[in-house]
Amino acid sequence: MEKELKVALIQANLVWENPKENREKFTEKIKQISGSINLIILPEMFTSGFTMNAGKVAETMEGETVTWMQDMAMENDAAIVGSLVIKEENKYYNRLLFVEPSGKITIYNKRHAFTLVGEEKTYSEGNKKVIINYKGWKICPLICYDLRFPVWARNIENYDVLIYVANWPKPRVSAWDTLLKARAIENMSYCIGVNRVGVDGVNSEYSGHSAVYDVLGNQLTAFKPHEEETQVITLEKRHVEAYRNKLKFLNDRDTFSIN
Repeated sequence: MEKELKVALIQANLVWENPKENREKFTEKIKQISGSINLIILPEMFTSGFTMNAGKVAETMEGETVTWMQDMAMENDAAIVGSLVIKEENKYYNRLLFVEPSGKITIYNKRHAFTLVGEEKTYSEGNKKVIINYKGWKICPLICYDLRFPVWARNIENYDVLIYVANWPKPRVSAWDTLLKARAIENMSYCIGVNRVGVDGVNSEYSGHSAVYDVLGNQLTAFKPHEEETQVITLEKRHVEAYRNKLKFLNDRDTFSIN
């Protein structure tokens, strides 16, 4: 078990509906990370931007981006996580992939479709929460709009890290800031949000505000709004354990089930 987890957050602009260019862009950004790391986090739909033109950008699990993620993970000896458009059994998914250096892939299909822009009309929703065990850390990966639904993120598994990959627009970025902090506090876990910047192909603007919060809701990063930037942060297992043992807030959770 690793007592520390070194995480690289890549806040970037995305080339609209162009997987090849986005892969090349992120290859260069990953190369620029100095020192050893354990985990690299990319935004939601990092190959295309948040598009409803699924047929134009969709790939399969045998496609070039999945292979690229496996190559990047192996070359950097670090897991890599981000979401992209996947076609499977004639359905489209906004699918997060957590790819380990060994090549092992864990998938999470976005649970909450963003109905404000009709995401549910294009993409099939997931129904399974995923907890990943990686280097002795329990990680819960979620996607963008999932952030608004605390019941889905509720920490009944005693996970250590909650991750949101996102294309969260500028007009509602204060909600992003507030909810990331709240998820960290209520779940007594690190909470990481990686958001994009720039303007997409349907003129939605994104200001970033990528961040890491600790168990107490303290912000540990300071990303510059609207700018492409990579930051590396070290998470400490003892921080999670110490405050959970001292405060024991998770012991007082209500018991209920999700339908």
